[in-house]
Amino acid sequence: MTLVRRALWLVGATLVYNVIEAVIAVWAGTEADSIALLGFGLDSVIECAAAAVLLWRLWVETGSHDAERIEKAERRAHRFVGLTFLALAAYVVVQAALNVASGDRPESSTVGIVLAAASLVVMPLLAWAKLRTAAGLGSGALRAEARETLACAYLSFTLLLGLTLNAAAGWWWADPVAALFMVPWLIREGLEGVRGED
Repeated sequence: MTLVRRALWLVGATLVYNVIEAVIAVWAGTEADSIALLGFGLDSVIECAAAAVLLWRLWVETGSHDAERIEKAERRAHRFVGLTFLALAAYVVVQAALNVASGDRPESSTVGIVLAAASLVVMPLLAWAKLRTAAGLGSGALRAEARETLACAYLSFTLLLGLTLNAAAGWWWADPVAALFMVPWLIREGLEGVRGED
């Protein structure tokens, strides 16, 4: 399997997983009245957009030997992924503020806990494979999208922690507080992507 085909497969798998993740998270969040789970579903939608743009960029490379066209697609995809990082940072800040301000205690969600645990396993594996493939291709756009997959893994961890602490100890505020710790990293990655930097 060539590196481009491997990248297509990995980004496609990420896209499919994120669609499933979004549907389950939005449904479970609505059932449990959990802003964190609903927000996690919206994050999955943002990641779907980034994966779709990466698929386009990789298809350009499979269908063209024009180095200038491939480089142009690479820059556009890298900038778009950077913008999705910034959107994700904004989401985390707004979501955390809404969670803390509302003070509403969501119900515990077994489905949400299982989903967060599954994502905590799947996303790092996909990210690791995409980072290796990006290094072989020399693709900053794929590398940035892989880092966004790592961000999803971190969000999965904070969601799992928050849902578990809420279910076990009633600590409803744990999720938004933990999620805020990733905002500086998201903003840095987003700005680097928009500028086209690695």
